[in-house]
Amino acid sequence: MIKLRQLAHVCIFTRDLDKTRAFYRDVLGADTQFSFLRDGKIFGFYVNCNGRTAIEVFEKSETSYSEHNQINHFCLEVEDMDDAIEHIRSKGVEITNKRLACDDTYQAWLRDPNDVRIELFEYTDRSAQFIGGDRVADW
Repeated sequence: MIKLRQLAHVCIFTRDLDKTRAFYRDVLGADTQFSFLRDGKIFGFYVNCNGRTAIEVFEKSETSYSEHNQINHFCLEVEDMDDAIEHIRSKGVEITNKRLACDDTYQAWLRDPNDVRIELFEYTDRSAQFIGGDRVADW
């Protein structure tokens, strides 16, 4: 049995990082917790929604971007990633192996029957979501 804690984050795509950051900060009062960097440039960030919940934002400017589908995936926090992966596999569902991501949080990925991507998270003591600090993306 998986012991879910809460929704960890929702990930959205944007064509304009600055405008999106300003909206969440200035309109909704939710400030940036940390940024994702690639080649020395910010290409995404976490918006702190209090507690352990966030909105993850990534720039996506390709022509395949849909005006009506900006949600990339949703993420669930689990207490024990190894138990969660074992349980999911026991149900015949494919899931990636656990890996420590650039934000020092364990993650694994699966898809629901509608092909919606689901990320599982298990935080560590060094997770950027708690201690902050920009992280260089390794993907």
